[in-house]
Amino acid sequence: VQLQASGGGPVQAGDSLRLSCTASGRTFILNAVGWFRQAPGRDRDFVAGLTWSGSSTSYADFVKGRFTISRDASNDTVYLQLNSLKPEDTAVYYCAARRGRGTAEMLEYETDYWGQGTLVTVSS
Repeated sequence: VQLQASGGGPVQAGDSLRLSCTASGRTFILNAVGWFRQAPGRDRDFVAGLTWSGSSTSYADFVKGRFTISRDASNDTVYLQLNSLKPEDTAVYYCAARRGRGTAEMLEYETDYWGQGTLVTVSS
């Protein structure tokens, strides 16, 4: 499975942005897909996750109500809509996917596939 992420860029505080992650290959083996982020000098954190069936979502507390994860099953693309962006949202955002069973909340050590990061920079 390959993951191709896109959509990052520089924005102002309060702006919106949509990240995309297109999965290719044996996507039928996936159980969940989601996003992590890593700010400079910090660990990589879970942001949002979605079961591959689309039946369940999970969000980190720091993005609840602002970010929305969704999936277009017709082209195996997962989106992360980022609204009301804050400077502290500045980070490299990584698309990720898991084969094993579990909830929509993804844990880094359980993640099987990673996309390349896409940088989101929010200025005040």
